[in-house]
Amino acid sequence: MSENKSKYTRWFEETMIEDVPLVGGKNASLGEMYRELTSKGVKIPNGFSVTAEAYWHVLKVGGILEKLKQTMEGLDTSNVSELAKRGKAARDLILGAGIPDDLWEEIKTGYDGLCKQYGENTDVAVRSSATAEDLPTASFAGQQETYLNIRGYPALRDACSRCLASLFTDRAISYRVTNNFDHFKVALSIGIMKMVRSDMASSGVMFTLDTETGFRDVVFITGSYGLGENIVQGQVNPDEFYVFKPTFREGYKPIIQKNLGDKQIKMIYGRGDSKVLTRNVGVPEADRVRFCINDEEVLKLAEYAITIEDHYSNKYKEPRPMDIEWAKDGVTGELFIVQARPETVQSQRKRDILETYVLEKKSNVLAKGKSVGEKIASGKAHVIPDISDLPSFKPGEILIADTTTPDWEPVMKTAAAIVTNKGGRTCHAAIVSRELGIPAVVGAGNATEVLETGKEITVNCAEGEDGLVYEGILPFHKDTLSLKDLKRPKTEIMMNLGNPEEAFGFSMIPNDGIGLARLEFIISSYIKIHPMALVHPEKVKDPEVLQEIEKLTGNSDREEYFVDKLSQGVGTIAAAFYPKPVVVRMSDFKTNEYASLLGGSYFEVTENNPMLGFRGASRYFNERYREGFALECRAMKKVRNEMGLTNLVLMIPFCRTVEEAKKVIAEMEINGLKRGENDLHVYVMCEIPNNVLQIDEFSEYFDGFSIGSNDLTQLTLGVDRDSELLAAEFDERDPGVMEIMAMAVQGAKRNGRHSGICGQAPSDFPEIAEFLVKEKIDSISLNPDSVMKITLKISDTEKELGRQ
Repeated sequence: MSENKSKYTRWFEETMIEDVPLVGGKNASLGEMYRELTSKGVKIPNGFSVTAEAYWHVLKVGGILEKLKQTMEGLDTSNVSELAKRGKAARDLILGAGIPDDLWEEIKTGYDGLCKQYGENTDVAVRSSATAEDLPTASFAGQQETYLNIRGYPALRDACSRCLASLFTDRAISYRVTNNFDHFKVALSIGIMKMVRSDMASSGVMFTLDTETGFRDVVFITGSYGLGENIVQGQVNPDEFYVFKPTFREGYKPIIQKNLGDKQIKMIYGRGDSKVLTRNVGVPEADRVRFCINDEEVLKLAEYAITIEDHYSNKYKEPRPMDIEWAKDGVTGELFIVQARPETVQSQRKRDILETYVLEKKSNVLAKGKSVGEKIASGKAHVIPDISDLPSFKPGEILIADTTTPDWEPVMKTAAAIVTNKGGRTCHAAIVSRELGIPAVVGAGNATEVLETGKEITVNCAEGEDGLVYEGILPFHKDTLSLKDLKRPKTEIMMNLGNPEEAFGFSMIPNDGIGLARLEFIISSYIKIHPMALVHPEKVKDPEVLQEIEKLTGNSDREEYFVDKLSQGVGTIAAAFYPKPVVVRMSDFKTNEYASLLGGSYFEVTENNPMLGFRGASRYFNERYREGFALECRAMKKVRNEMGLTNLVLMIPFCRTVEEAKKVIAEMEINGLKRGENDLHVYVMCEIPNNVLQIDEFSEYFDGFSIGSNDLTQLTLGVDRDSELLAAEFDERDPGVMEIMAMAVQGAKRNGRHSGICGQAPSDFPEIAEFLVKEKIDSISLNPDSVMKITLKISDTEKELGRQ
């Protein structure tokens, strides 16, 4: 475009981020990216801004500024009906003033320029851009209106007028009051940009951090079919993807998590003869059960996001996490960025204070969805079926709704928590609840049906991705820990973890990595199918079981389903703690536990004592499970080789003899996991007395030994750990058990091998941790809830021993 001499319009290529006072945050960012990042491969649709000066010009020519001030004077935004009345009056004043002719001529000239570039009567988006929006500490996102699929002069003039009037939407008025912005020191600029035909493809939102925990090393991408309004408004549950930034920068393809959303509807263009510019239609079942973008597109979006974050971080000389909107053009197949602003919630959190909410008691689960906010709240439910019912809502109640829109915000800020039927973790309800610092459960499906107004409930968002609504007022407490000046002991303090959903949050606790990540949780909770049933479905005779397997695997190749799910679960944990070591134990189900997986009964034998039966290492090279172990190995190889997470350490459980060790290491090598190659370390659980007695021989095959205190106690004392009759006899503090643990540590040291403990004992009994520190164990792995308490105890012990 040639240089613009216009008074009230400015092309993106003439705009920089410093121009916020003139063109607002959205337009300034679009201009900055169009100027600076197009050459780096980031695609931005072209467009121009109608400046804030044009807004003041409209008020002046229309003679309405004083009337607007009178309309806003003395307004109490907590009075919802009065807010609605005054808001409408303000908007009517601006709509009545219209667009002055001199301003309209400049807008027409700009639109003609876009038509010249993109084709006659081209379609544009008309978007609001407030001069106080998209600041690092406050987000005006969604406060004003956007109009899509605008074509021709009359529609464009009308959309511009409505856009200016939307500076006085009820939610925008309320937001300015809440955040102490003067109504008449904030102006509105309009962005007019080429539409991306995502109505024929997909669109979404992405963040350069995890929106729930603030974990900085991922790009979190959401996507759904059609135009992007449905995701923001919470009308659909979108697909979700996580890409790990550090190894992506090294050239790997680390999509560490993919969650399929139901994507029931999509927004497309209205029919040609209709005045309705956009409409929602149903998504065909075949499209709903597959992801809306492929892996290569996920990685391309991650590249865009990292490029944008790096640009702004370098410009401001400080980390600048970003909140970005993207769209895929269904005509050209290209991916575009249509907005980028600073993330304003997690990036403002104090990183030296660790807050943890703990539910002390559980009850009947009434509803379940995606958790937002990592907090707990309780109170009376209040179901709001329609916006007209908002005035009946009382402060401190829990808002239950199908979905929320920006018009609900004056009431949302008085709620103790929010529960919606629809929406994903980037929908309106999720965004606002994060800003307000209250928990929300979104996408709960039938919350408005199962939760009744007046019913006492507890909303728990403090236990991973699942947000749960419990019956009754349940007790909970908040633990607060200052991480300032916290000294680390020389003994490595690691964590035991099974649930990938908790990994990002737990990584904030001071730690030296993961000492035990169990595959069993991922297999039973995410995969749910016996691996051999995926390799040999012909052996499964029950048609209902086969149908359930088909339903879970969907369009995926059965074996790839297992590999993908397992690699993503493990990859999420490995990424959360990268580059610290993450020790993952290969599967250690007993035969009765394996049999309970879908299809499992066709592949498992019935044993009298599964605890001492066909488990651990003995399965891996046995024909009964060999092909299942191969799938486990493929998943681990994918985590290390494709995701680049070489901090993954593999651990073999229940390895009875040196001969078994030799066979397992050989089996792993057959499956592409060669010890020592690409810095692969293999540990063994030290949980059988023979592991200790022959530790010199086992050391030839393993790089480390991790004491499993439960099994080691069981086999040292000859006590069935599941026996209620002998519960009193089962004690890890028995002198014999303590001595054999000491022998394990000494034997590992003698052979130059890592020594650790990942069993329950040190979490339950601080004296065992103290004893092992005195024996100079390398690492102690604890349950997350006991990490800080035992860390302080270990620091004191080391101080007494003169090690600090």
